[in-house]
Amino acid sequence: MEKLTTDEQFREAVSSEGLSIAVFKTTWCKDCHFIDPFMPELEQKYSDVVKFFEIDRDDLPDLCSELNILGIPSFIAFKDGKELIRFVSKLRKTRDEIEQFVDRSIAVAGSLGKE
Repeated sequence: MEKLTTDEQFREAVSSEGLSIAVFKTTWCKDCHFIDPFMPELEQKYSDVVKFFEIDRDDLPDLCSELNILGIPSFIAFKDGKELIRFVSKLRKTRDEIEQFVDRSIAVAGSLGKE
């Protein structure tokens, strides 16, 4: 997962064509480390439709404040620079829940192209 370290990198990444999912984490978050082992497999599974990016909340506090990132890890799906949906909960996120979120993100992004 590509790690973004500046506001500019983030804005460029989520403005690119297609669906992107930003994963907000920190180094000290146990629930963030819980998802680390299976995230590369999920990235591979969805590589043809989703680009994943990682942002350390502690590195970009102003951006996270702007986006109202309170809990971590938080997942936000973007298409063409616009937020589609987000997955935030105070509970530990399972692989299944994250996959369901990615599937929902793909469905929402797909429905935007249809008039």
